Parts: sequence; C-alpha cells; structure tokens
Amino acid sequence: MKLTIPKDYQSVLDLAQTEQAIKQIKDFFQLNLASELRLRRITAPIFVKKGTGINDDLNGIERPVSFPMKDLNEDVAEIVQSLAKWKRMALAELDIKEGYGIYTDMNAIRPDEELTNIHSLYVDQWDWERVVSKEQRNLDYLKYIVKKIYAALVRTEFHISEAYPDLKPELPEEIKFIHTEELAAKYPDLTPFERETKEAKKHGAIFVIGIGGEMPNGEIHDGRAPDYDDWSTPTINGSTGLNGDIILWNNVLDRAFEISSMGIRVDKDALLKQLKIRGAEERKELMWHQMLLNDELPLSIGGGIGQSRLCMYFLRKAHIGEIQSSIWPDEMKKQCKASGINLL
Repeated sequence: MKLTIPKDYQSVLDLAQTEQAIKQIKDFFQLNLASELRLRRITAPIFVKKGTGINDDLNGIERPVSFPMKDLNEDVAEIVQSLAKWKRMALAELDIKEGYGIYTDMNAIRPDEELTNIHSLYVDQWDWERVVSKEQRNLDYLKYIVKKIYAALVRTEFHISEAYPDLKPELPEEIKFIHTEELAAKYPDLTPFERETKEAKKHGAIFVIGIGGEMPNGEIHDGRAPDYDDWSTPTINGSTGLNGDIILWNNVLDRAFEISSMGIRVDKDALLKQLKIRGAEERKELMWHQMLLNDELPLSIGGGIGQSRLCMYFLRKAHIGEIQSSIWPDEMKKQCKASGINLL
C-alpha cells in the first residue's frame, strides 16, 4: 500500500456535488471525444474466452481474473484487462470505414494492482479504436489524433469550471510531445517516472512517445504487450515507436498523472517483430493473431482513457476512491478519513 496525503487537503466539492460532477464530466467528455474522432458508441464484453488471444497482457505479468463456465464444458473465461485487441475485431465485424471508429465503456478487474492514490482493483475507462490507412501509420498522424483528444480534455475542464467556479482551469492550451529517448538523454540519472514528473511539471501536459521498446541506453521506459501498440517501427532520427501516454501535471498530488495509454496498433510486420523481441512467438497460433496475420482485421489506432482518473483530475481529488467505489486496505481507509479524504 502506498498513500500520499497532500498537506492541508480539502475537497473542493462535497459528496453530493462530487457525484453530480462525475456524471457531468463523463457525459460531456465522451460526447466530445466521439465528435472529435468520429466514433460510434458500442457495447463491450466484461469477459472473453481464455486461449483466444483476445485478452490483453498489459505488462505481461498481471493475472486476469478467471472462472469456469458450467454450460460451456467448464471452458475458462477471463475478465478483460483492456479491450485493445477486441476492438479491432469489432471494427471488422461492424465494417467501420477509414476515418471512423468506435468507443465503449471498459470495466475491468486487475487483482495485481498495487493500491495507491491513483490505482484501484477496479478499472473503468473509455476504450476507443479508429480505422486508419497504411499511409496514416506514422508519427504525424499519431500526434494529430493526440491533439484532438487533448482538445476534448481542455473543453471538458472549462465546462466543469463553469459549473463549479472553484475548480479553476489548469490545462495549458497545447500538449507537449517528447520521446522516451529524449527524456532519458535529458534526465539520465532519473527513473522513467521521475523524468515524466519533471517534464509534466514544466509543461502541464505531455505526450510521451515510444513506450515499450528498448532505448539506446538499454532501458525500457515502461512495459507494453507485444501484440497491440506498435512500439518498434522506426520513425525519425533513429527513434522507434508509434504509441505513447498522455500525462498531465497533477497539482494536488504534486506528480505526473497518466490519464491515457494509446497508439497506432501493430500491423503484421510489427506483430511478428515484437513477438520475436519478447520471446512470445507461440502467440502467432492464437485465434486473434491468426486473424491479423490473415488480413482479417483493419489497421487501426486506439487507446484507453481513464474515467475515474479524468474525474479525479478535473475535480482536484487526492484519491481515486473519492471517485469510484472499490475495496481498500483498512489502514488506508483510516488514514484517508483522518485527512479529509472521503472514500466512496
């Protein structure tokens, strides 16, 4: 358990106002996101069948929650960890055209999460995916999409500040792009998170490019599974990666605050390359991977945007448990209560 107690913390909104504001943020942001990216809302599964390759492995070490299905010969189902690969199947099934996409509410359970101010056993996010062309699989297009998402963030923050004037807007007008290799060169003696914190504090909002691949110094900035984001394709100046994270500066917690992981997805070449790098070539035989290798899935860009994280940021909350109802250690609940942090 890791808990940060901000000095003299006091919630700007009371419990009733918080519940109302959460709904306002979610309603407003998802409509703006859908408009910016031309996304259609669809329904998503909470579990998928084990052994199909559909569920995501995140960093490769998290255990999915699983259970046997009585009426399916005791076959095992897994609670989703994200929907990165499932969404590409949905794009194909719905015959979504280039330049359009889908979004959905993703609700997951991640039992291996270390419980902190910003990490819970329960994950809720908007998962989105949009069809791209072969020519759009490049860094400029990635930045174009990031800017559109960021515009929806800025618009939402202003909307909430109009409804609750004590919540002053803090986001800068523009987001700063920086590659993991640039961060490593700029702050060689810091950890990846410390580098993000330095840069986020300086700019207010950053997009860190190229997460998952090995950098020239031998480090990996942060883990990424080999079969959804493309973190290996060369871009410019010898750098690699067509993915990244949207990170905001959180004044309440005095730290970098990731609210989205996203990227251009692997094509056949990137999939085979990344599976080989990670020593996971046996996945080629799984159903989902065979669909991609057989050209049955469209090229796409996509990601997840944390719903509770976003509400936490806009409402200047110190703990994600002030936004969502989850399970917390008794000692954490005790410390939060004594510090004016009202866990739902």
